[in-house]
Formats: sequence, structure tokens, C-alpha cells
Amino acid sequence: MKVTPPRILMFAVVGAALGLAAAYGFGLAPWLRGATGQQALQALAEATAPAPPADVVPARVGDPMPAIALPGLDGATHRLPDDYPGTPLLINVWASWCGPCIEEMPELARFDATRPRHGVQVIGLALDTAEGVRDFLERVPVDYPILLETPGPADTSVWLGNVRGLLPYTVLVDAQGRIARQKLGPFAHDEIEGWATSE
Repeated sequence: MKVTPPRILMFAVVGAALGLAAAYGFGLAPWLRGATGQQALQALAEATAPAPPADVVPARVGDPMPAIALPGLDGATHRLPDDYPGTPLLINVWASWCGPCIEEMPELARFDATRPRHGVQVIGLALDTAEGVRDFLERVPVDYPILLETPGPADTSVWLGNVRGLLPYTVLVDAQGRIARQKLGPFAHDEIEGWATSE
């Protein structure tokens, strides 16, 4: 997957939203009736996405989370969900060049700081270089773990259901290790807690 500059990424997200609105307006998407805006955006992204490589099966809501083993900034290999047995995970896929990702990171940091109350572990998954991430975190530090991945057509975000490769992308994994929710796009102010802790 080619790394997309932030401005082009925003045009892609806005274009997808406008396409969704047009589909509703012209009655071209009866399969989206009854879906929430986020569900409809995710469904549209999946419907218009290029096919992933043959050996990649993107996860959907209700599926077990694919096993992940990635390096962290500390150099150690981190295994998800095995490193956090019985703990819900909020996995946020981002990059240091992604404007909307950067804007939502303070919200993620605030939510992570409330972990003792709700028990959800935030994990950042950076589709970026270690140098780019370290440079960014010097300016905008966060306390939750950051894992590193090289962007590509079969990167971890695709396995987690991000078939379009757009950022930011967030997955909620329940305490049993199943995909509970998927979100394409940034969180609004004060949205994360309700999204991650509602049943």
C-alpha cells in the first residue's frame, strides 16, 4: 500500500461520505437501509475496496481477532490479544503523517487515562517508521503501547478489517478476543468512551 499524504486521505474520506450520501439519495444502496452512518461508511468502504491478497481474510464484527505479533518502540515483540488475556482492546491504527490521526490522539490518551474505570487497553498501531513515530511522540506523548507495522496490501490493519487502507481506523476487541466494533475515521470529542464501553 502506498502511503497517502494527509490531504489526499481527507479527500478520499470526504469522497466516500459524499458517495454514500448519493447512494442514499438516489436509492442505489438498499443494502445499507437500517445501518448507522458508521456502519454504512464501513460497508461502502468494503464494497468499493480492491480485493486483498488471496491469503488475507479481513476480520469482520463477530470474528475472532487475528493473532498479531509486532515490534513495539521498545524493540520487544508484542502479541495480541495474548499479551492482554481477558482484557478488551481498543486498537487504533494511525500514522505520524495522518492529520485526522494526530487530532484524535489527545482523545485516545484521555480515554486511556480512565482505564482503571472501564478496563479497556488502548493500543496504537503505527503504519510508519520507528523514527517517524519517535519524532512525533516527542511532541505529542502518549502513555499507551505503540506497535509498528510497515504499510502494505496485507498489513495488520487489513487483517483487522481496514480493507481500504484509510486512516485512522479503530477496532474494539472484546474480552473474549472477538471483534466487537470497527470504525473508519477519527473520533469526535468525547465519543470514545461511549463507543468503546457500550454493549
